[in-house]
Amino acid sequence: MNETYDLRSEAESHIEVHKFHAGAIVFTLVIIFFLQAFLPQYFHSLAILDLPLLVTIYFGLSRRNPSTGLLLGMAIGLIQDSLSGPTVPFGLYGIAKTIVGYLASSIGARLDTEHPAARFALTILFFGVHQGILVLERRILLAQPEVWFSLHLAIAALINAVVGVFLFTLLDRLRKPS
Repeated sequence: MNETYDLRSEAESHIEVHKFHAGAIVFTLVIIFFLQAFLPQYFHSLAILDLPLLVTIYFGLSRRNPSTGLLLGMAIGLIQDSLSGPTVPFGLYGIAKTIVGYLASSIGARLDTEHPAARFALTILFFGVHQGILVLERRILLAQPEVWFSLHLAIAALINAVVGVFLFTLLDRLRKPS
């Protein structure tokens, strides 16, 4: 009569939570912010990449803990806000990446996200969510006109998804063996 039942399905019980070597996340963030700051200065076409967003998505999907994803997204967003200069209001990226980090962790806890096609699709989805949140923030909070969708955003989503698949494969090497 006092039995407990595991209500999780078979697929949910076999999803592995990945652990990373000590300092791997901090090291990754230092490299990503360095690249995000200096690559567009020398290669203007690379300004389309949002490397901090890709790292937020990766660690959110890998860690599979919504509170960790939320806090990591918040930290990455606020660091990006502080490095963006006076043209970006403080908190703009912080809010957007907090929500994306939470959603990525929540989805990562329910789905197996190791396949490149799943990573590609989820990166496009989260890029769209991120851009939608930024548009809402600019329109509602800052009363600035902002375009909801453009061909430039679609191209940016595709490019970020392709780069994300390769970046995620590279970041998989930072995991601790299970």
